[in-house]
Amino acid sequence: MKLNERSLAFYATCDAPVDNAGFLYKKGGRHAAYHRRWFVLRGNMLFYFEDPASREPVGVIILEGCTVELVEAAEEFAFAVRFAGARARTYVLAAESQAAMEGWVKALSRASFDYLRLVVRELEQQLAAMRAGDCPPPPRRPRTLPPKENGCAVWSAEPPAASPAPNPAPSSAPSSAGASAAGSRPGPAPPPLPPRRRASAPNGPLCAGSFARLHELYGQEVRALRSQWLRSRAQP
Repeated sequence: MKLNERSLAFYATCDAPVDNAGFLYKKGGRHAAYHRRWFVLRGNMLFYFEDPASREPVGVIILEGCTVELVEAAEEFAFAVRFAGARARTYVLAAESQAAMEGWVKALSRASFDYLRLVVRELEQQLAAMRAGDCPPPPRRPRTLPPKENGCAVWSAEPPAASPAPNPAPSSAPSSAGASAAGSRPGPAPPPLPPRRRASAPNGPLCAGSFARLHELYGQEVRALRSQWLRSRAQP
């Protein structure tokens, strides 16, 4: 493969965001020693430099037709970029930590156009299924009420459980707590709960493919409920 060196050097050091960058130990092709190099991943090209301030890369690895796998080597956290073929070269690299190694292996495995083709094919199949109306049913809401946050119950589509009415206190001996409660003015009522929807109703849950329409529908409902609650608070 013929590459323009100037264009390649410009692409390696341009100001565009990189997919991954960091120090790796690269094993030499003819010698068993490892050299610390600065690696930059852009698309399906893995550049390596002497240091981060270098303006020209030492080399580049085209990540097409290769596999990234863990290997046992003298250096810890080692992995290899292996190409198919009898005379193909294998690049043995080593990271400085377990987290760095996992990040590099994941990034390099997703850098090739073959991986992008698989992703695009999967997304096309999902889009075709959504357009055909084969959307999965929405998940059922749990029956249990959610916990309270800062003393205020979170909104839920389930109606609250009805609590039994307390027995009225004898009129002859009212308690002090009851007298103080009667003298104080009750606070504003909490906001009403959103009404439950039926799956058979014409305005039931929409398909996940129409997210914008679903967002607008629930947004109108929330705004109407909030306006109703504010009007109830404003009334004396």
